[in-house]
Amino acid sequence: MKRVGNLWPQVVSFENLLAAARDAARGKRSRPDVAWFLLNLEPELLRLRRELESGEYRPGTYHTFQVREPKVRLISAAPFADRVVHHALTRVLEPIFERRFAPNSFACRKGMGTHRALASAQRGCRRHAYVLKCDVQKYFASIDHAILKELLARVIKCRRTLDLAGRIIDGSNPQEEAVGYFPGDTLFTPFERRRGLPLGNQTSQFFANVCLNPLDQFVIRELRPGRYVRYVDDFLLFADDKRQLGDTCARLEDFLSSLRLRIHARKSRVYRAQDGVTFLGWRVFPERLRLVRSNVVRWRRRLKEMSEAYRAGRIRLNEVAVRVRAWIAHAEHGNTWKMRAQLLGQRAF
Repeated sequence: MKRVGNLWPQVVSFENLLAAARDAARGKRSRPDVAWFLLNLEPELLRLRRELESGEYRPGTYHTFQVREPKVRLISAAPFADRVVHHALTRVLEPIFERRFAPNSFACRKGMGTHRALASAQRGCRRHAYVLKCDVQKYFASIDHAILKELLARVIKCRRTLDLAGRIIDGSNPQEEAVGYFPGDTLFTPFERRRGLPLGNQTSQFFANVCLNPLDQFVIRELRPGRYVRYVDDFLLFADDKRQLGDTCARLEDFLSSLRLRIHARKSRVYRAQDGVTFLGWRVFPERLRLVRSNVVRWRRRLKEMSEAYRAGRIRLNEVAVRVRAWIAHAEHGNTWKMRAQLLGQRAF
């Protein structure tokens, strides 16, 4: 496919910025910074547009905090005006890259998602004897800025749009340490190259798919497994030959090193499909899906906390109902009826 140019007028159009502001505000309108921006919507969007057009726009400072479920992670929240810019950029770039993304990638794409990924993984378990499960070590913290910019430039030839993307990438705040040496490196190479994207950015989710699209193409065109499923940095390859999958893992390691990424050695191995494989918080078997125990434990704890908050008057019943229904909608994709009845029967609101 040819590279795409002349995108800048779309990125900075008032209509695109307005739609981006609405997207960025979805579910967050009650927050003070969001409410203030929306109260002054037209002048704020015009100010943003002037800064983008003049080249004066610079990303602001991130607010960082930790979440501890399902594991400890550093989340970075950009100022709301920056989030509007992130959405404005991805609204233009995502449709272009969508035509180039593989159908085996299910994260952060319209019409995809976790449940379609799980359904594809279950079909793989039904049709193949073995599955290779892989995980990229410290993926977001390891994304190399220069490689990501090069991958964007292979598709986009609009200089101002690439400059804005580069400014957002360069504005990434420090992430957890992910030093790694790759073929051709000197002693200082890992410390000379910038890497890492903040968790929590709209652009980070999109850039994560851009960075691993070469892996998807390599797997589909060169390795050709019986089935391939990827969700962010977790991916599964299915085949009927266990030895073939073992050789495949070595080839994957070699290819990922060209992107300056590593497979997580402790989280990557070959499983018998009939024994099930853990994927996206579920244990996937040929004929059933089961929530992993840690997810059930977390939900039991949240139910207890919500019950106590409701009795204390800190939360309303309709808020409880929304959260419970959302969890049921997720859990009912698997064989969880008895578990759901038991958990929900333990609490009264």
